[in-house]
Amino acid sequence: MQQEPWDVIIVGGGSAGLSAALMLVRARRRVLVLDGGAPRNGVAAHMHGVLGRDGWSPLELLERGREEIARYGGVVRTSEVAAAGIVDAKSGEPGFTVTLGTGEEHSARRLLVATGLRDELPALPGLREQWGRGAVVCPYCDGWEVRDRRIGVLATGPRSVHQVQLLRQWSPTVTFFLGGTDVAADDLAGILARGIEVERRAVDRVLADAAGTLRGIRLVDGAEVALDSIFLGPTFVPNDGLLVGLGAATGEGFGPGGGEWVGVDPMGRTSVAGLWAAGNVVNPGASVPGAAGAGNLAGAAINADLIEEEIRTALAS
Repeated sequence: MQQEPWDVIIVGGGSAGLSAALMLVRARRRVLVLDGGAPRNGVAAHMHGVLGRDGWSPLELLERGREEIARYGGVVRTSEVAAAGIVDAKSGEPGFTVTLGTGEEHSARRLLVATGLRDELPALPGLREQWGRGAVVCPYCDGWEVRDRRIGVLATGPRSVHQVQLLRQWSPTVTFFLGGTDVAADDLAGILARGIEVERRAVDRVLADAAGTLRGIRLVDGAEVALDSIFLGPTFVPNDGLLVGLGAATGEGFGPGGGEWVGVDPMGRTSVAGLWAAGNVVNPGASVPGAAGAGNLAGAAINADLIEEEIRTALAS
């Protein structure tokens, strides 16, 4: 058991969690970051649209972040978190315990959860092998690299209409694979008006060459469509078990794409006193800069919250 509580424990060492940690350690807070070591964007060789770091490996960014936090005295550990609980403090101030998979337990005055989300892909043979390389989700992250090339968009839901129209910005050769998805007549008219080809036949599998590079798509009738890149919208599933288990309120509309998401205020505060969340776990639309910005705000807000507690303690004594 950690004898002296940490000021803040952060679960999740992606761009949101590390950004929050950096703010807090520079504010002279005792911070422990616990990370499972499997970042969502770890499958990508490069990240784009990140000011000053465009084209960097996302793993390199996280490694640099860990080094910066350690430089200020913060602790970052690769550890799975098994459970978290709320401390029944006699002072009435919030507090938390975190139990690792090894059984080791730590306590903290505040807890930030930045555990991201999972991308659930359609059950299409060959697709998972291409994920993060030939098959991706974000036009702003990967569109430039396939400009003027053959792009396919797999319809997975209502958001796909916007996605295929976005991709037309990067290439005149875009094919929209409906796969049985209903598209409103007005939306379909707009797609056709911009020269996007619509393929109504169902997709059988994603094809790759001997080296594993994306080659195209095979349709159910055996026809093949040559492609250089595939875009789609996976189902976003937040890794919010800790948040929900601690009682954080969820609701429709807290995140795009449907489903229940934990709600936070603009600074990352949940409905549970002392519990904060940032990044993709509460916002599926946050890219690396967006998640880092959310972590930055949450870190500053948590420090301010701790100061308010310290004022109350000082007045009481």
